[in-house]
Amino acid sequence: MTGDLDRPELEVHDDGSRLVAGDPVADDATIEGALRPRTLDAFIGQQRVKDQLGLVLEAASARGRAADHVLLAGPPGLGKTTLSMIIAAELGMPLRVTSGPALQHAGDLAAVLSSLIPGEVLFLDEIHRMSRAAEEMLYLAMEDFRVDIIVGKGPGATAIPLELPPFTLVGATTRAGLLPGPLRDRFGFTAHMDFYETVDLRAILARSAALLDVALTDDAAAEIAGRSRGTPRVANRLLRRVRDFAQVRADGDVDLTIARDALALYEVDEIGLDRLDRAVLDALLRRFGGGPVGLSTLAVAVGEESETVETVCEPFLVRAGLLARTPRGRVATPAAWSHLGLRPPPGSTPPLPFGEAVAAEPDASDPA
Repeated sequence: MTGDLDRPELEVHDDGSRLVAGDPVADDATIEGALRPRTLDAFIGQQRVKDQLGLVLEAASARGRAADHVLLAGPPGLGKTTLSMIIAAELGMPLRVTSGPALQHAGDLAAVLSSLIPGEVLFLDEIHRMSRAAEEMLYLAMEDFRVDIIVGKGPGATAIPLELPPFTLVGATTRAGLLPGPLRDRFGFTAHMDFYETVDLRAILARSAALLDVALTDDAAAEIAGRSRGTPRVANRLLRRVRDFAQVRADGDVDLTIARDALALYEVDEIGLDRLDRAVLDALLRRFGGGPVGLSTLAVAVGEESETVETVCEPFLVRAGLLARTPRGRVATPAAWSHLGLRPPPGSTPPLPFGEAVAAEPDASDPA
């Protein structure tokens, strides 16, 4: 791929609505609700997690007791929220949904916990973003099914114990490393969600196309799946945009040609890179000879914040084998040069061997 990145200057700004972003964007919520499977059997992919989780839920139902607390960990868009809904459905219990950022005070969590009914499933999204006070209250609630409500202040403050009905907490996190050990240890089952294989994404796309009443050929499904970065949310989002293209520019049916033309229009290339990803690679290769270059320098070159490049672009570029993070800075791999149709300059610095690449902190090429 030679690409169209021959311009000497790049102005790239991420508005949070990238088609290949794993995080949900504006129109995802309503569509995902219609596409989500309702049972474990209908859930495609993550077979290891499904088998383990199915055993936990079946045993709990047989005992007639609340299931162990469940922690779902993994990158965004892999189905953690969907699995939480399936857990409640499999147990035959209602689902209460909240999130870590919404629980900034212990009283916020106490209000939620005190209104639970026996056996109810509480889904706590982004659990790693809870406040410390709410986190410490959650320890006791998970283990002993009670919380202590503090009344008053200073020497006259008293703790009033409040008994809670047995419940099942389902926590979801994209950054399991930020969870403190005491909280992780209180989960009876931890599921680590992996990126999906292309065959699973093809099956998901076929199911979604049927629900959306879209005529999708097998080779078109394979094409979309190959550009979905191993993420079902991205696959479904690309399918909707390809459907729009087919309805406006063709007869509404999606074949291989239509899929390729649509994805080219939306600037999603054959391995799932979008305009921002390619801009980062282009700057790294053309301006800095493949590196090493510091993160902040690279971010300035593409007109983005360092955090955007590090959290939005780098994870997939590293996973795709196009970029390496080394002690000296970011380095392009031979696959990056090949992908943009460029030839490495003589004497360019090769990336470190696999196993030696580490996070570039501190960044030697950024003295500040």
